[in-house]
Amino acid sequence: MAKTEEEKASKKLEKTAQSKKAQENLTGLAEDLYNQFLQGIVPHITLPSRTKGNIEFSTKEDVWVYGDQETTRSVKTVRGAKTLLKTVHLIELLIKEHLKNNRGSTLREIYYISENWDIAKFHEQSESDHLIEDLEIVTNLHREDFHVRPEEDGAAVFGPLRLREQTRRGEREMHCQEDVGEAGYQIPFNVDNVEFLSHDAKMVIAIETGGMYARLIENGFDEEYNAILVHIKGQPARSTRRIIKRLNTELNIPVVVFTDGDPWSYRIFASIAYGAIKSAHLSEHLVTPKARFVGVQPSDIVDYNLSTDKLTDQDMQALRSELTDPRFNTPYWDKQIKLQIDLKKKAEQQAFAGKGLDYVTKTYLPERLTEMGII
Repeated sequence: MAKTEEEKASKKLEKTAQSKKAQENLTGLAEDLYNQFLQGIVPHITLPSRTKGNIEFSTKEDVWVYGDQETTRSVKTVRGAKTLLKTVHLIELLIKEHLKNNRGSTLREIYYISENWDIAKFHEQSESDHLIEDLEIVTNLHREDFHVRPEEDGAAVFGPLRLREQTRRGEREMHCQEDVGEAGYQIPFNVDNVEFLSHDAKMVIAIETGGMYARLIENGFDEEYNAILVHIKGQPARSTRRIIKRLNTELNIPVVVFTDGDPWSYRIFASIAYGAIKSAHLSEHLVTPKARFVGVQPSDIVDYNLSTDKLTDQDMQALRSELTDPRFNTPYWDKQIKLQIDLKKKAEQQAFAGKGLDYVTKTYLPERLTEMGII
């Protein structure tokens, strides 16, 4: 059903109000810095320390958030002064070009825009990305509220789900099996413009690699088990994590995460189920605490006699680091990580192909999902 005129007007007013709030919060931050200067106070911004040692579990929201440790950015040092100068330039860009003119930029474009800022220009994109995250924290908003978007995502959804998306050219409705190509429905950067209309899903499977995502579609796993398949495309973008969370919380569909069996893939799962350290300020918005890890587990290497590769020194170091990461401080992960360190092996999702192209959909996933009580 199409939205009523009243619903459309309400949505427009909501966006206008959010844009106004973003302007007010950014302007307030600039005013705070200016007033510090007038009062003879060294201009500074205080932020939570964004480290592994400063995340703690919120029993209220069931996610990992920042603790009480703080860092201060001030003009006491040359480096600090330059950082605050860049911050002010960035605030000006977001207010004057984005919010007042209802325009937006990608993270990459912001990096290049700074070329005109003389000594305030960014030396690499990671620097400008980091400052955008800082502004999210101090304003208690999201980068989408500033009209900032990623360069591209490419993550996709395929399965028994009908939705409506608000685009610049109006609304469009689609079924994520019947009305999409082989790649599925491409997840937009602002998932909150998507409305779920109906579904027949019994589970959501978030899949790390494109090859395995395509394998499950080709083998008809989505139809046989009423599964919504989400290609997370490696380390998932915010929009991917947001749509997974919404599918779980709004539609009450269980979520499992299917990745390679290596330490970097476990961190992919952690970003979905526990929260990422660098974006812990967004955990309540992005994290799906009920998501469960379906594999590839280190124990699967033994149980399914999978083809493996040798762990590198970097892999071993990452595994040891995860043993001290509070997000992995559970009996399950302690056992699995220590087993992998002993095995000195890792395995990719595609290793199941050595047992036949149907093995992962006919044997491995049904067995694991049955063990987990999903099917």
